Amino acid sequence: MKAPQIIRTTLVAGALVLSTFAAAADAVNSSVVPTQGQALKFQQIRNATIKLDYAGTTFLIDPMLAVKGAYKGFEGTPRSHLRNPLVDLPMPVSEVIKADAVILTHLHDDHWDHAARNLIPRNMPIFTQNQQDASKVREDGFTDVRVLAEQGTDFKGTRLYKTGGQHGSDKMYATPGLRELLGEAMGIVFQRPGFKTTYVVGDTIWRKDVDSALSRFKPDVIFLNTGYAQVLGFEGSIIMGKEDMLRAYQMMPQARIVGIHMDTVNHAMLTRAELRAFIKEKKMDTQRALVPEDGDAYSF
Repeated sequence: MKAPQIIRTTLVAGALVLSTFAAAADAVNSSVVPTQGQALKFQQIRNATIKLDYAGTTFLIDPMLAVKGAYKGFEGTPRSHLRNPLVDLPMPVSEVIKADAVILTHLHDDHWDHAARNLIPRNMPIFTQNQQDASKVREDGFTDVRVLAEQGTDFKGTRLYKTGGQHGSDKMYATPGLRELLGEAMGIVFQRPGFKTTYVVGDTIWRKDVDSALSRFKPDVIFLNTGYAQVLGFEGSIIMGKEDMLRAYQMMPQARIVGIHMDTVNHAMLTRAELRAFIKEKKMDTQRALVPEDGDAYSF
């Protein structure tokens, strides 16, 4: 959702300095390795901001880079008195932005914030979901903005596929004003021969689009935005939650399921602790159902 007017743009690097993305990805949870294909390296940064090292190409997805408390909470949502982000970055922002390309699933401020628009190099390749988003990104001075397609787009030998979804319930989208505020959001599938097929589902509830992507691509690794973010006055969520984690786990028994987009913004109501407790309650294999902390890295 779009944040109100930004009242602070001065950035301060996070206090906790971790090792570089590549080194961390080699060191943390190295036992989590599927049996087919070459390793995928992943790092949870914060919220929906993640980095994927896929076939030697580093993708930064949905960068939200401001310091803790930089923005007002999202109006019309739970706990809007809290300031976002709720936590700081787990590493210096200079480390976060080291990437070969940026992918923006959509332009809500918790996925592409004012800080990111100021800090990402203007010549960085940036992929968006449609021409409307691409035009807005170009207005900020970015010179290499590309639109992903459902039939796939090549980048450095990796095929990127746009997938669909819906950022809220049908009732929400039938409400004047809220439909425009929620807008569109995409997911992305990464494919390359010999590498793990990877599906970043994005800001969506469970829809037929998600079923179709799972059936079509049969991903080995799935990233779900499981923060169960809510809007006041409506039942349900605008993104996934713990039941969706279980659903993906049961539908795709060969896949690792990674829950992200938690503990960072005021309206995300499912915490990591609650999701881990649910995983334990349902007796899910914790080598397949993963809930990383900010800064954690994995090799699959």
